[in-house]
Formats: sequence, C-alpha cells, structure tokens
Amino acid sequence: QVQLVESGGGLVQAGGSLRLSCAASGRTFSSRAMGWFRQAPGKEREFVAAISWSGGGTYYADSVKGRFTISRDNAKNTVYLQMNSLKPEDTAVYYCAAGRDSRIYYNHRMYDSWGQGTQVTVSS
Repeated sequence: QVQLVESGGGLVQAGGSLRLSCAASGRTFSSRAMGWFRQAPGKEREFVAAISWSGGGTYYADSVKGRFTISRDNAKNTVYLQMNSLKPEDTAVYYCAAGRDSRIYYNHRMYDSWGQGTQVTVSS
C-alpha cells in the first residue's frame, strides 16, 4: 500500500486559487495512477481528476475541466492539484488516492489508498 498525506487546503474567495499537494510513501507510487476526489457535506464522494502513472494522461470531471490541473512528480513522490477560478460549489474535503494499479479509474472503489483529506472552503 501507499501512504498519502494531503496539504494546501484553506479558505479562499471565489475566483481565487489554491494548490493541493499529496506526498506519498511506498515503493509502488510511481507505478500507480493517482486521483483526487472530493466530498461535500451531505453528498457522496465524487471524482475530480486523475493522472496516469507516467503523467502522460490526465482526466477531469466536467465540473472542473479548464479550471483544475492535476500533475505529478515521481521523483518527489508527490501529486498536485492546481485549482484556479474557484467557485463556492468547489467547497469540500479533498482526498488524494492511489489507484490499485496503473489504470485510470473514475470510481473511488478502485482506489485502495487514501489520504486523510484537506478542507477547501470557497467564500462568495
């Protein structure tokens, strides 16, 4: 398994930006696809973005496409989520997750390692 620790959340005004980081430990990090998910109060966990093991493929939920960018640095065992043009509806706890293998998945059940989450709050 991979151990994950997120950072970078906080309070920001609508239209602002934040960058989330996810530091990973474990020998298999570089061979796994990675994803970001979020969960707002009273709602189910939803897919935000994912990146292939090499970083060559990225995928986004329609709600964040064009505003968020996922990237990874395998030398640093870190995944990032750059969030621009933030909206109040982006408010949620954001989770980093490691996929069970190198393939991209949209379903959170296909990720077997999770961080503790970081709160993002966007004020209007």
